[in-house]
Amino acid sequence: MRDLADGEWHRLHPASPLLRGGLVFLAVLGFVIANLRERVVEVFLLLFAPVAPDDRFEPSAGWSGDWAEDPIGGIVVNGLIGWALVALAVVIVLVIAGFHLAWRMHTFRVTSEALEVRSGILFRSHRSARLDRVQGINLNRPLFARLFGTAKLDVSVAGQSGNVDLAYLGSAQAERLRADLLRLASGARGAAATGAEPATEVEAEAGEPGTLAARAGQLVGRRVDEFRAPELDPSLAPPESIVRLPLPRVIASALLGGSMIWFAVLVVVITTGVISGAPWVLFTFVPAAIGLISYLWSRITKSLRYSIAGTADGVRIGSGLLSTANQTIPPGRVHAIEATQWLLWRPFGWWSIRINVAGQSLAAGNDGIQRTLVLPVGTIDDVRRVVGLFVPDADPTLDHLLLAGMTGSGPTAGFLVAPGRAAWIRPFSWRRIGLAVHGGLALLRRGLLVRSAVLVPLARMQSVAIAAGPVRRALRVASLRIHTVMGPVTAEVPALDRADADAAFEALAAESVARALRDRTDRWGVTADGR
Repeated sequence: MRDLADGEWHRLHPASPLLRGGLVFLAVLGFVIANLRERVVEVFLLLFAPVAPDDRFEPSAGWSGDWAEDPIGGIVVNGLIGWALVALAVVIVLVIAGFHLAWRMHTFRVTSEALEVRSGILFRSHRSARLDRVQGINLNRPLFARLFGTAKLDVSVAGQSGNVDLAYLGSAQAERLRADLLRLASGARGAAATGAEPATEVEAEAGEPGTLAARAGQLVGRRVDEFRAPELDPSLAPPESIVRLPLPRVIASALLGGSMIWFAVLVVVITTGVISGAPWVLFTFVPAAIGLISYLWSRITKSLRYSIAGTADGVRIGSGLLSTANQTIPPGRVHAIEATQWLLWRPFGWWSIRINVAGQSLAAGNDGIQRTLVLPVGTIDDVRRVVGLFVPDADPTLDHLLLAGMTGSGPTAGFLVAPGRAAWIRPFSWRRIGLAVHGGLALLRRGLLVRSAVLVPLARMQSVAIAAGPVRRALRVASLRIHTVMGPVTAEVPALDRADADAAFEALAAESVARALRDRTDRWGVTADGR
């Protein structure tokens, strides 16, 4: 297999044009043909079917009306069938030529410092992503890409719209390139990742003796093995660090989520509208119900075959059944961790975990939201293990504080809690409000219907602020907020005693600077002697 991290320019997989735009072109062509199929069949029958002289079709009788206004009918009436076929052939040739030229002009290279991508035909672009700013590497295998033995490599870097996509590479090549990118991002400058190099698809087929049918059978066998292979290689992580989700829990958690409440409301509204004879309800609320069903189905399917585990190069998260996704988050990239528990999940002890990572925000749409959801639904033990993966050097006593932050309320050892007068602004959840600082981490808790426990590594805290409006000043309380990179996690304590808030402000500001100066987790491949 060629080393794609050798500093030379390389091209993507030859099937990339088909997978990136060809399928859309074929879909549009199929849609057009499907909508015109009746006209095409009728023209074929009229032109080529043998008929008696007395029954021959007279164009002037039926072709001058609706037929003449139809694209196919207009072509036939004006005797342009030959030219139409030539035009169709030209369009197909031009599309294929354009795809091929775009493929040849789309190149990339990996140096010791950056991943560079050049693309474009008329308008050229040259993008460069610094490897020491890599926030995560995602390996996605959509269904059609898996049929071709390819994968999409998405490199996330800090900054808005900073992601760099390599769509598509051979599956084995993508795996090898991900390992090389993580090695370079870690600060290591040694040899490339070792190990047996799997043969490429072409090399494997060339070395296989036998008939064409035998080689085709072996190729199909490899594709089946790829479909059945787990997203996480068991050799990369110790079994005790791997968290998996049982299918019944995934389905039950989706059905008990907040979306199901809205779905039940929509069903009641639609049923009432139909009974009362208000058809406008169907056009207004049925699309919303369909959208909710699609969301629930997507959440369930994206949690199938889910696994999260710690590897030498960071936390590896894999999921999916037909279309799969595999995300690697290097050490030192997570800025905030939030464990949340919806009210209906409480009897089962289920929690979900989201994170803030630079370059992954809610602005990225549904894809960005999915990438920040690292544990769709898990038990308290699962939460402990996942938090341990993202904060591997945490103090052992953090476990007690984490449990108190998730399930505790009122005065708890190690927590600054809200005073009783905070009930005027948080009448139902003021007992849950609390802040603890321990071992370089800030732990914030809040929420009643949705319990929330937020962990912020102080080494990656951006700033801290306290705020007190007229009501809070009158109550002698203040809110405290820790600013991190943009993401779904908000690290805020709604109300603390003003003196406690001021003291916490000073402590967080001082310790965050000291922790940031000592933090080296983002260069995990550099040894103590700097190599």
